[in-house]
Amino acid sequence: MPSDFFSLPFEEDRKPASTSPAPERRVFSVSELTAAIRGVLESTFGEIRVEGEISNCRLWNTGHMYFTLKDGGAQIKAVMFRSAVRNLRFKAEDGQHVVARGRLGVYDPKGEYQIVCEHLEPRGLGALQLAFEQLKQKLQAEGLFDPARKRPLPSLPRKIGIVTSLDGAAIRDIIQVLRRRHPNAHLVIRPTRVQGEGAASDIVRALRALARVPGVDVVIAARGGGSIEDLWAFNEEMVARAIAACPAPVISAVGHEVDFTIADFVADLRAPTPSAAAEMVVTAKDDFCARIDRLAQRLHTTTRAQVQRRRAIVHALSARRGLAGWQARLAMRGRHAAELTHTLRRAATALLAARSRDLRALRLRLESRDLRRRLSDIRGRLGAADARMHSAAERSRHRADARFGSAAARLESLSPLAVLARGYAVCWNADRTAIIRTADAVAPADRVQVTLHDGEIQCIVEETHRHGSNH
Repeated sequence: MPSDFFSLPFEEDRKPASTSPAPERRVFSVSELTAAIRGVLESTFGEIRVEGEISNCRLWNTGHMYFTLKDGGAQIKAVMFRSAVRNLRFKAEDGQHVVARGRLGVYDPKGEYQIVCEHLEPRGLGALQLAFEQLKQKLQAEGLFDPARKRPLPSLPRKIGIVTSLDGAAIRDIIQVLRRRHPNAHLVIRPTRVQGEGAASDIVRALRALARVPGVDVVIAARGGGSIEDLWAFNEEMVARAIAACPAPVISAVGHEVDFTIADFVADLRAPTPSAAAEMVVTAKDDFCARIDRLAQRLHTTTRAQVQRRRAIVHALSARRGLAGWQARLAMRGRHAAELTHTLRRAATALLAARSRDLRALRLRLESRDLRRRLSDIRGRLGAADARMHSAAERSRHRADARFGSAAARLESLSPLAVLARGYAVCWNADRTAIIRTADAVAPADRVQVTLHDGEIQCIVEETHRHGSNH
């Protein structure tokens, strides 16, 4: 029956049962199966190279790049992590035909296998050459190669900046040419690496350091020849923008005459060699000096011709009848002018001497009335008066202290408290309204108050006595 057929879970269940127990079937979880597939792929293939066309290329903000490699029959996903993207010489774009080197991996959350790329190489065109062309097109579109922004070299450079390595032959060639052609030039050398990892950043720092030096008229960025890899630091975008931002004109002298770099296109002038760059710097000076010599020669020739023409005119005029004897008359006028000049100078000297004497007299009078001197005298008199007043005040105070001490002594001797201190007492009636001076003023059983030196006591009169009688 059909229902009986479909109710059987496996085809093997329809076989007749055997006497031995059936082997237990293993059931994989999705994670276990994916891990097993990943292990098979990674152990079987290892490092591989895959050729294809880039599609759906995206660079995420994390720095990782995700894309697809495809050909006419299939496609495979690929990822390139940030550390590998940083070492990529060119910009990966859709449609580029490349060779990817890496390893196969499995992305567990989606169950997809992909290539983890460690390196990309353009098919048919080197990575460095492709990066060179891409950057060249980009900067050209921004106008950094525009001839209108190129600046002319200064005619008389007094301070020349040099960016290069101290270990290469470029610096020796430049110094040798400048010493021969322009010995009074001031050279500012900023050593830098021109090859290898980090050389581009070092060149940028060198250009910025020279930009901060006051008075630098022109900058030479130079290095000797080499392969495209050796010259690559001058093909970096940061170097190109640092050259464009330099306030002084920049001459690019990188490599040999057949070598071209991005720095050559951005710089204000390209020199085929470092020695040629030094020649270009002083060429403007030579032209300027030659022009000065030519102008000086023209000025000398013109001046001499003018003098000769004026001399001829003077000779022609002196030969006329009306001007006969003009030289003698001119000499007499000159003598008269000299005498007047001498008289005027003597009168001016005498007048100046008189004014000087008056000035000295006025200065002496002014110094005698100088406010600072008068204030100094007044300050001295005030000091003396203050000292005398202070002395008189002290004497007055001592006399007053002596009189006060004497009066206090007399007052102390007359004080009733002093009497009480010697053992005497004052007797008051009960309400302290009167002092009891006689025995008749009280009667037995009256209350009296007795003031002593250190307090009071209250007493009751038991009996009174008068001198000569008893009560």
